[in-house]
Amino acid sequence: MQVILVNGSPHPHGCTFTALDEVARTLRAEGIETEIFQVGPKPLAGCTACGHCRTAGRCVFEDRVNEFLDLAQAADGFVFGSPVHYAAAGGAMTSFMDRAFYAGGRQHFRLKPAACVVSARRAGTTAALDQLTKYLTISEMPVVSSQYWAMVHGNTPEEVRQDLEGLQIMRTLARNMAWLLKCQEAGIKAGVAFPEREERIGTNFIR
Repeated sequence: MQVILVNGSPHPHGCTFTALDEVARTLRAEGIETEIFQVGPKPLAGCTACGHCRTAGRCVFEDRVNEFLDLAQAADGFVFGSPVHYAAAGGAMTSFMDRAFYAGGRQHFRLKPAACVVSARRAGTTAALDQLTKYLTISEMPVVSSQYWAMVHGNTPEEVRQDLEGLQIMRTLARNMAWLLKCQEAGIKAGVAFPEREERIGTNFIR
């Protein structure tokens, strides 16, 4: 089993990475393989609603989004991490999530356990978490929680490492994800079928 952890910060070893690394180390201790995927510092275009991905199965822009989608289909779970910018996920991470989930759809994400974590100097964390979690809950993904909202505080990686409660939250989240992945695997081996899917119904409010 493998979990991909997405670092939505432009800093490869900053505060967000420090939180994700705590999750990754705990997952590995539970026997789960991990890979930290860096969104990186290069600008990412937002979704232009061109519809290319509906026929191609990938985004029209060849960048980190498609590189992630190439890995995502084989992954068993995900953790999406972002710094907090103005009480929201970072701009690059928002563009990344918009395009990855629109292009990837349910074939990449449906019924795969996932979690979101955020890092901030002080505030705006719950708003950013709410934003990120919406991508999971529109994609039929079981959302993995912890003993508290999945956030760490600090202005530097060193300060994040002093947030002992925040790091414990990351470890608890990782153990909960490992448990859920193992339960899912046991269910599949026992012959428990995935939920039946109905044909999608779309209702517009303007008639």
